[in-house]
Amino acid sequence: MGRKKTFLIVDTETTQTEKVADIGCVVVDKEGNVLAQMGALVREFYLDSDAHPLFPSRNADPLWGRANLPARYENYQRMLNTGERVLASVGAVNRWLAKAAVQFRPVLTAYNLPFDSGKCSNSGIDLDIFEKRFCLWAASAEKWGKTKAYRQFVLDTVGFNKPTKLGNMSYHTNAEIMARFVLGQPELPDEPHTALEDALHYEAPILTALVKNTPVADYMNPPGYNWRNFQVKGNFKPA
Repeated sequence: MGRKKTFLIVDTETTQTEKVADIGCVVVDKEGNVLAQMGALVREFYLDSDAHPLFPSRNADPLWGRANLPARYENYQRMLNTGERVLASVGAVNRWLAKAAVQFRPVLTAYNLPFDSGKCSNSGIDLDIFEKRFCLWAASAEKWGKTKAYRQFVLDTVGFNKPTKLGNMSYHTNAEIMARFVLGQPELPDEPHTALEDALHYEAPILTALVKNTPVADYMNPPGYNWRNFQVKGNFKPA
């Protein structure tokens, strides 16, 4: 009997210095069964909040604002206290990944793989041990992003970005709205933007829906995500 196909979903929350503060890793099979998981605050960067403060403060969303940083740290401390997170060194994270690579031989994915793999590389977290990989965002957008059903879902849930200064306006294909779409749950709350929970409750359902109904060659080799392909102009027409 051949080895069951598995996937490793990686999600990160990062610092203003582009290092990983919070990492979530979930190994799932094609049916979405969770085979292993790990949620860790990365000791070298999370604990050094002066040199590596959490998250950008430039974003207009209050969730990411400087004023909300104490609340984010308090939430992570609560997670440490309850055991929802462990405090782990880069070396310990790499040992977990190496063990998962040997035990499961998973295909690596992330919702915006270039972002997460880049921040892991900046932090000394080794994802290069996973040869097979694909970007879950790019594959999902290619699978569903331009379908009539998805565009109607965007209309029904008002899933649009604000127009840019140049007048460009795109619609959402992020993990929140994509998870709501594939689950048929428009009321699904926003992501908490904590790495393990985002991977478990948003990215894993998207992955399961994708691999169940998509040829391997299609999801393993999607065209790169390009926001210009998801402009309101050209994809929506006045009623």
